[in-house]
Amino acid sequence: MHAHTSHAGPKQASVASPRADTHRDDLDGLRGIAIALVVGFHIWMGRVSGGVDVFLVLSGFFFTGMLLRRVDATDTVGVGQTLRRTARRLLPTLFVVLAAVLVITAFTRPYTQWGDISAQTLASALYYQNWYLADAELSYAAPDPSVSPLQHLWSMAIQGQFYVAILLLVALWAVLTRRLRPFPRRASLLLAIAALGGLSFWYAAAGSDRHQAWNYYDSAARAWELLAGAALAVIIGGLRLPTPIRWALGAFGSAAVLSCGLLIDGANLFPGPAALFPVSAALAVILAGAGAGRLPWPNRLLASRVCTELGSLAYALYLWHWPLLIFYLAQNGKIAPGLSGGVLIIGCSLVLAVLTRQLVEAPLRLRREVADLGSARYRRAVGVAVVGVGAAVFVAAFGWQMLLRANPPHPPRELDAARYPGAATLLDEGIAQVQATMRPTVFEAAADAPAPTYDGCITPNREVRVCTYGDAEAQRAVAVVGGSHSEHWLPAFELLAREHGFRVVTYLKEGCPMTLSDQPSYAEFPFPECREWTEEVLDRLAETRPDWVFTTATRYRMHADGDEVPPEFLDVWSALSDRGLRVLAIRDTPRLRRDGVLYRAADCLAHRGTAFTCGMPRDAALDPIDPAVEPASAYPNVFPFDMSDAICRPDRCRVVEGNILIYRDEHHLTASYARSLAPEFGKRLGALTQWW
Repeated sequence: MHAHTSHAGPKQASVASPRADTHRDDLDGLRGIAIALVVGFHIWMGRVSGGVDVFLVLSGFFFTGMLLRRVDATDTVGVGQTLRRTARRLLPTLFVVLAAVLVITAFTRPYTQWGDISAQTLASALYYQNWYLADAELSYAAPDPSVSPLQHLWSMAIQGQFYVAILLLVALWAVLTRRLRPFPRRASLLLAIAALGGLSFWYAAAGSDRHQAWNYYDSAARAWELLAGAALAVIIGGLRLPTPIRWALGAFGSAAVLSCGLLIDGANLFPGPAALFPVSAALAVILAGAGAGRLPWPNRLLASRVCTELGSLAYALYLWHWPLLIFYLAQNGKIAPGLSGGVLIIGCSLVLAVLTRQLVEAPLRLRREVADLGSARYRRAVGVAVVGVGAAVFVAAFGWQMLLRANPPHPPRELDAARYPGAATLLDEGIAQVQATMRPTVFEAAADAPAPTYDGCITPNREVRVCTYGDAEAQRAVAVVGGSHSEHWLPAFELLAREHGFRVVTYLKEGCPMTLSDQPSYAEFPFPECREWTEEVLDRLAETRPDWVFTTATRYRMHADGDEVPPEFLDVWSALSDRGLRVLAIRDTPRLRRDGVLYRAADCLAHRGTAFTCGMPRDAALDPIDPAVEPASAYPNVFPFDMSDAICRPDRCRVVEGNILIYRDEHHLTASYARSLAPEFGKRLGALTQWW
């Protein structure tokens, strides 16, 4: 969010733009409007405004323009000097915000979240937060208490990676083209930038059609937005646009920036072709203000005092507003802050942004600003303090990560049934409750996962991976198919397969219940990769012909209580029926949520919760009757069954039963609890399959 708008000397100014000898106040104002949209849409609209895409274009434009002015003035980009200057502008405020997030997390959030926050702190400080989020399959969600307070720093990571890449590109170009005349020299750079931008745009377009959750954070997919600004920095000095065209560009660009978030759902579409809208808007505003003559009226409005002052706060305001929003929602247990809460968050963010700019940014940026703050002594003190804060951030985050690595979780592989009856306590009233330490513990919970999570048999991509568990030589076979909610039954299947002699063959893909739709009704964004994977799996099943196909039959209602059978599931049942395959259709596991917000059982227990208070009313999680029963009656090959009574009590779904933690996160069973379900699970399977 930081524009590099340094003043240039006469020779430098002639390179980047006819107006480069004057400060582009209108672009400072554009940053101000963009940050206002980002903050407002995050707080009250719960969606993407397009403001970040505008920032990316501006960053590419300013940074590349600055490099070109240096090359024309000195014939070199000064790699070391540029890196130092950029770090001095970006890191102090970032370290202050990261330190604040760590402190607030330590005092207000459950200690089970410290590991993830410390990991994301390191990712943010080292500018790879976008890859951390992409690898963790964390789609860019609307703010709620379950979202990371550092999620927004993905864009800073991408900008930092771009700065290094374009710096090296321009440095190499400056050396290789030193003997060329000015026009072909500049044209060669434009050609390289255009080629890279075109490849990035093609990659982003393909990614948005296949895996949007990854694509949103992918640096390669985002690069074209920054390169668009970079390309404009290369050519803008030679442009002479007629006044009417400049005015039209200014009007279009300003209107498009303001309307983008209302017209386009960016979280589901950017940085694919839909991002051409905010990118073109930013380019239009830049072009409208270039050249001699009076600025068009939209640009004059952007150059007003209010917009430019807001623009000067853009970087700090962007860094502060999101953590304050997430911590506010978490502390108040709300999914949205409302009008008064939003005003409070904006007010606090503005105050912190002003203080950060005046007390941290300004003293370290330019020496002439020191006089306004007292003396050079203050500047040195701020520098020392920032270094200390940065060191503290790294020591705290890295230290906690090392502590976790030195004490890795060891979830139980086998528990004494007398002390840890688990699901049996819900099914057999004669079982006496015995005092025992809960297993897995809150630190072990996330690691208490089924085998495919660790052996790679659940795929994160388009590949169809087939694995076999249980009795590998057995003739009878059950195919466990779908996403992680099919996977988490595998520990029970493994026990039964060894006992009764059958194979369990898995076809699993992360986040992918079987579907024949590019964007199922329950999906937040298009996921054609899931549909393609499902089609191939159906063909494989038709060839291998397992005795039974096991998959989930229901799903929670996203915007209401209870559960349902999505229509896309019926399409899959029909496809399986057409192939002559019999289906064991299990009712999905209840998901832990309050007021529509998912929460992790371990976090709740670590935050002074109990098995009861961390649970939820059964009627909020499940309909009174399995919703799969009625639609399944139309499919002779589909046999629905319901294990909910072995997970929930008649009135409440608790998070611990029989001394075993049920959930390893918000909605997946721990492997330990799944194993405790095996006896009852076996009874249901035996009755349906007639195998025992």
